[in-house]
Amino acid sequence: MGDAAGLTTTARIGFRRDLLRPSGSERADRVAFVELFFDLVFVFALTQLGTYLYANQTPLGAFEGALTVTALWWAWISTSWLTNWLDPVKLPVRGAVIVLAFVALVLSVSIAEAFGDRAWAFAIAYVVLQLGRAVFIVLAAARHDAALARDFSCVLVWTTAGSALWLVGALLPLPVQLPFWAAAIGIELLGSVLGYPVPRLGRVEVGAWDVSGPHIAERSALFVLIALGEGLLVTGFQVVDSEASVEVAVALVTAFVAGAACWWIYFDHGERVGPEAIAAHEAPARLARTAYSWVHLLIIAGIVMLGVGDKEILAHPHEHSAAAVFTVIGGPLLFLGGTLLFRRVLEGRWMRAQLAGLGLLVLLAALSWLLEPLLMSVLAALVLVATAAGETVERLRTGRRTGG
Repeated sequence: MGDAAGLTTTARIGFRRDLLRPSGSERADRVAFVELFFDLVFVFALTQLGTYLYANQTPLGAFEGALTVTALWWAWISTSWLTNWLDPVKLPVRGAVIVLAFVALVLSVSIAEAFGDRAWAFAIAYVVLQLGRAVFIVLAAARHDAALARDFSCVLVWTTAGSALWLVGALLPLPVQLPFWAAAIGIELLGSVLGYPVPRLGRVEVGAWDVSGPHIAERSALFVLIALGEGLLVTGFQVVDSEASVEVAVALVTAFVAGAACWWIYFDHGERVGPEAIAAHEAPARLARTAYSWVHLLIIAGIVMLGVGDKEILAHPHEHSAAAVFTVIGGPLLFLGGTLLFRRVLEGRWMRAQLAGLGLLVLLAALSWLLEPLLMSVLAALVLVATAAGETVERLRTGRRTGG
């Protein structure tokens, strides 16, 4: 894009101190502790989301849950991109991240009533988080990186348009609120796809962005760990509140095995591939956006669904229901589908073990009416274990290195 005169004023009021991450140094790739502090808020957010999904296992609840998890993920990943450019070691950036963490906490406590009495709190917190982050990075880059400031000025315009729909939707009854909020998040996602085009400012050329592959990969991997840990946390609380029985013991073991298998599938090799693929790609930022901003949404949604399925099995181990099938099979399906696409984007190949795992899960879903939910959960966990084992065997045969 060419220079825009509209940024001249912004350059005059931007931060005098250079807040950008130093490129070409170890600090450019390192995840700072304040970023981990920000992530802690989302442990609670995912817990609230899982609780809401468990209590609203209806088509409407599923749609609301999909909208909420998308908003949470977009808020988190967008903030992770901010600290990809700005140095969180510097006090203004550190302070901004802490303020954003508080706003994210307000967002999190509003999840249970986001489609009820706290719709306004959820909408205002989300808007402040998104707009505040965009304004901060424009001001931080204005004097030091005109191209980055111009790009995020475009992002800010699109975010403002979506914010108006979030706020208006929060004031309306639920049947109207949902379309407004769906359109709001749709505007932000569409803007990312189109490059946030704005008259006179042009559009964002994502391929020209300078990104740190190790930083964005590590941040996303840590969020996967948070999601897995949240699932085990919720399952543990459910077990504590349940009477001791064989079913509870089996469900606990199954939940742990499924979580461990998910960890293995993501971290045995796939997590390490990201930084290498990004570094070797001709447009590293575009690859990073696809692999982490987009595909990881499926991975996180699958892990959240796994936790909901665990709670369903602990509460109703022998009760056939569509909700049990949807959560117990849907969680692994989303997770494997997400990791399959993740590896496809990074490596340009389809992982045979994950394709086979998806096929087995589809077969299990077809036979679910013959199975009690507890047995179905055990079989779904075994599919995840078999997928992890199959991918590891393939990795060893090809001599590929392990991940973390």
